[in-house]
Amino acid sequence: MTELGSRLRLEREKKGLSLDELQNITRIQKKYLIGIEEGNYEILPGKFYARAFIKQYAEAVGLEHEILFEEYKKEIPLAYEEDLPEQLSRVSSRKPVSASGSKAMELFPKILVAIFVVAFLVLIWYLVTTYVWTGEKPSVNNNNAQVDIKESDEIVSPDTQEDDVSDDDTATPSEEDEEPVVEEEPVRQEIAVLGVSVAGKEATTTYSLSNAEAFELKVSATSEGETWVKIADDSNNVLLSKLLKNGEEQTFDFTNASEAHVRAGRSMDTEIFVNGEKLEFEVSPEEKTVQNFVIQFIKTEE
Repeated sequence: MTELGSRLRLEREKKGLSLDELQNITRIQKKYLIGIEEGNYEILPGKFYARAFIKQYAEAVGLEHEILFEEYKKEIPLAYEEDLPEQLSRVSSRKPVSASGSKAMELFPKILVAIFVVAFLVLIWYLVTTYVWTGEKPSVNNNNAQVDIKESDEIVSPDTQEDDVSDDDTATPSEEDEEPVVEEEPVRQEIAVLGVSVAGKEATTTYSLSNAEAFELKVSATSEGETWVKIADDSNNVLLSKLLKNGEEQTFDFTNASEAHVRAGRSMDTEIFVNGEKLEFEVSPEEKTVQNFVIQFIKTEE
C-alpha cells in the first residue's frame, strides 16, 4: 500500500465511510477505489482516469486534491504526455486507416467543384455566342409588306423608312440580352489528417485546418454520455480539465494560436467541432478509448 493510499483510507475511515458508501458518492466502481488505496493503478482504465479518480476520492473525504497531487506527485501517474512523437511533424500526404474509402471521400468534393466550374464556363460560352457575337434581331416578313403597300393608298417615303429603322437600332436592349451575374461559391475550409500514432492504450491523431479565417473549437459530451477532457493551446497552457456530462459543451477561440490540443478520456462519448464542422476520428473509439487530437491551424495569407 502506498503512502497516498494509506492517507486516503485513513481519511475515509475517519469519516466513517465504507467502500460501498464511497462508491455511491463518487460513482467510481469499488474495485477502482480499492486499487487507489492499495496503489495498484494498473487496474484503472488509464493514467488519465487515475488522476481523475484520486481527485474525486479526495474531495469526497474532505481533502484538497491539489495539495495531494503536489505532495505525492511521485506516486501519481502523469495524465498527459506533453511531447508528441517526431513522426507527427507536418506530413504532406494523408495516410488514413481505411485507404480506399477515405481517398474516395476526399476526392468527391474536388470532383463536384470541377463539374461546377466546367458547367459555368459552358454557360458563359453559350451566352456570349448567342447574344453578343450573332446579334440576332426579329425577321421581317416581306410578303406581308408587299400586300400592305398594294392595299394602302399612302406611299411610305424612303426617308420615313430610314427613321423607323434608326429608332429600332437605338432601342434599349431587353433584359433577356443581358448576361446573368453568377456569384462565386465561397471557398470551404479543409480539414486533413497529417498523421496517426498509436502507443499502448492511447492513440494520437494530428490534423491540419486550412482555408479558414478563424479557428473556433467546440468540445462536448454526447447527449447521454460523459467524458473527461483536457484542452491546451500551442504554449501548453491548460484551458480546460473537466468532466463533461449529458451534452455539456465548451467552446474556445484558437484564431490567434498555431494549434490546439484535445485529450478525451472516453472518445466514444466525445464530439469535437471545428468552426461548426464535426471532426471525424481516424481511430475507432472502440479500438482506443483514450485519444489525443492535435489540430494545426494553417492561416490564410492576406
